Amino acid sequence: MALLSLISRYDWRGWVLPLALLLVWTLSTAFDWVDTRLLASPLAVLSAFSKAALSGELWVDLSASLIRNLNGFALGVLAGLLFGGLLGLSRQAEHWIGPTFHALKQIALFAWIPLLSAWFGFGEPAKVTFIALAVFYPVALNTFEGIRSVRRELYEVAQVLRLSPLQRLRYLVLPSAAPALFTGLHLGLIYAWLATLGAEYFFSAAPGIGNSMIDGREHFHMDQVLYGLMVVGAVGLLLNRLAQSLERRLLRWRDHR
Repeated sequence: MALLSLISRYDWRGWVLPLALLLVWTLSTAFDWVDTRLLASPLAVLSAFSKAALSGELWVDLSASLIRNLNGFALGVLAGLLFGGLLGLSRQAEHWIGPTFHALKQIALFAWIPLLSAWFGFGEPAKVTFIALAVFYPVALNTFEGIRSVRRELYEVAQVLRLSPLQRLRYLVLPSAAPALFTGLHLGLIYAWLATLGAEYFFSAAPGIGNSMIDGREHFHMDQVLYGLMVVGAVGLLLNRLAQSLERRLLRWRDHR
């Protein structure tokens, strides 16, 4: 009864479009409405997924991509928080460095690939740096804007209370800038996963979901390409949900003010 009650309360409307697309996909391949050499059937994709999962190939590729993703994310977050904090806390730094930063952020991420490959080669350091660069800009920008959004009246109160710079940062700046900081981290997590796939496409071959999809394309195994797409989408969805859950938990205090 509890399970039926849970099912009845769940909003299933979000599943209507995916199920409709799955039905069209199944019918298209079953009745040869499309060339199955270009669009493998759902059963073929499921079979390829099962084969990769049972052989361990899927988990090797997925773990390699996730480790690469988390390394780049951590590096980009650290650099973004430090740089955005510097611009937000120092007017002089904003005047001297800010214009260059705002100009560089207009450069498309993939335009950095020739320079990164010249500096770091085509191996793992270049991939991690590429991911970190994708994370750096949203984290730095949101950190800067979050700190600058702190109301001047709060600084005046801090001055009256004679708070030290560290106390101002802990009790004034960080709580006020927290929503913007978490927005930057959330965006950085999304961009990191997108950049991970881009890095695996444009740099040297190594274990990873992106490279598995490239191998499938080169050997014309569309079932391998499609199951790779499914895995990429599922991981991206899980990372997004994780970020939302952590943000709600860590910012719960805002609802009780």
